[in-house]
Amino acid sequence: MTEGSGMTRAIMIQGAGSNVGKSMLVAGLARACLRRGLSVAPFKPQNMSNNAAVTADGGEIGRAQALQARAAGRDPVVDMNPVLLKPETDTGAQVVVQGRRVATLKAREYGARKAEWLPAALQSFRRLASTADLVLIEGAGSPAEVNLRAGDIANMGFAEAAGLPVVLVGDIDRGGVIAQCVGTHAVLPDADRVRIKAFAINKFRGDVRLFDDGLAEIARLTGWDALGVVPWFDRAWQLPAEDALDISSGPRGGALKIAVPTLSRIANFDDLDPLSNEPGVEVRLVRAGAPLPGDADLVLIPGTKATIADLAFFRAQGWDIDLRAHVRRGGRVLGICGGYQMLGRAIADPEGIEGPPARVEGLGLLDVETVMRPMKRLALSNAVDRASGEAVAGYEIHIGRTEGPDCARAWLDLDGRPEGAASPDVRVSGCYLHGLFTADGFRRAFLSGMGAPVSDVSYAATVEAALDALAEHLETHMDIDRLLTLAEPV
Repeated sequence: MTEGSGMTRAIMIQGAGSNVGKSMLVAGLARACLRRGLSVAPFKPQNMSNNAAVTADGGEIGRAQALQARAAGRDPVVDMNPVLLKPETDTGAQVVVQGRRVATLKAREYGARKAEWLPAALQSFRRLASTADLVLIEGAGSPAEVNLRAGDIANMGFAEAAGLPVVLVGDIDRGGVIAQCVGTHAVLPDADRVRIKAFAINKFRGDVRLFDDGLAEIARLTGWDALGVVPWFDRAWQLPAEDALDISSGPRGGALKIAVPTLSRIANFDDLDPLSNEPGVEVRLVRAGAPLPGDADLVLIPGTKATIADLAFFRAQGWDIDLRAHVRRGGRVLGICGGYQMLGRAIADPEGIEGPPARVEGLGLLDVETVMRPMKRLALSNAVDRASGEAVAGYEIHIGRTEGPDCARAWLDLDGRPEGAASPDVRVSGCYLHGLFTADGFRRAFLSGMGAPVSDVSYAATVEAALDALAEHLETHMDIDRLLTLAEPV
């Protein structure tokens, strides 16, 4: 593949299992190819995540695809992730197609209907391909889940429909990577197996030369080209996380401690990424069954895909008791989106949008009430923090309207209207705007107001530098030239 060839090519990155690092590899490859002068577009036909990004064209996609778009030097658009599944319960999820909710289905129902959305996925793919030299496609889960092959639109089903070559990625950090790769080769039907042209090993710790024999053995047993062994990328924690479990990998021991209860349906928790990058801040995710730490300076209650259900979950952990003790000690509380709704006196869902129609008592730390409404607000928004005068740019992605006396202490001016609420002593506050802390000036003002040491960290510059470092990391350890020759015209 050569620069300026006038022909769009594409290649798909699939995993030998879930969480092998596909999203980060695609982001790094996108940045590496951009630096080589190619126009690159990321694409994932189907994603499952409650950490969504609002796009410039007014829809929502998985957060990982938004990061990949950034790596490729593009604005995120809905075509980059045409089918997004947002889990609402253990067995069901909201189905978002080309940026808009179309249904809420049980897992079995979605399995029976998923092929319905292949035409939309192909349409988005072709539209995106018309704008780029190279499309990097990310699979979901693993093609080795052959029980899910019928009607598949996430892995080999999409690769077959779009005529794509595939690179398989194994995760050596979990152990058994030879079995991951060779086992995938063994269980795939012939028509799918021949689509895999090469493989790579990700997340190696130590001297990569120690796996030379393993690499050769996988190549011998599968017949696939080896594209290299990619060592563990130490700066991964500086990039926006799609999985809440990845946020806790930043530095420890900051002077300011922020406790974040890990809700069962935690959503749009990218608010935590800029805080995790601050050298004077420790973001501590609190898992189910553990108490909120008594030494926390701030308890930040994040967004959730199911506010009423997660409020019950919050209480089941005893966090409501811990939170009241935290407030009595003079600690501060911030709720964002669903977390904001929880802090009020009550939450009403008269139309049963999140589940059975209900009205439940909130945590009662803000004098506001929320009523759920079917229309979801999706918007990129600009705001100003009233206290500091600092500008903020973020996004709204929520159902529900929140009103009450504490809204008279709105602390943001959002696109010309008041937004948020605060308690009379302003120690408890909430708002609907995600992305607040990406604004360096606001973040510094907020943290310094809590006594944190002031830093000169630029969050945007940190992310850009990490993406460049990731690209260099892959250029060093992965045969990108060979990968580009394997990409085929679409």
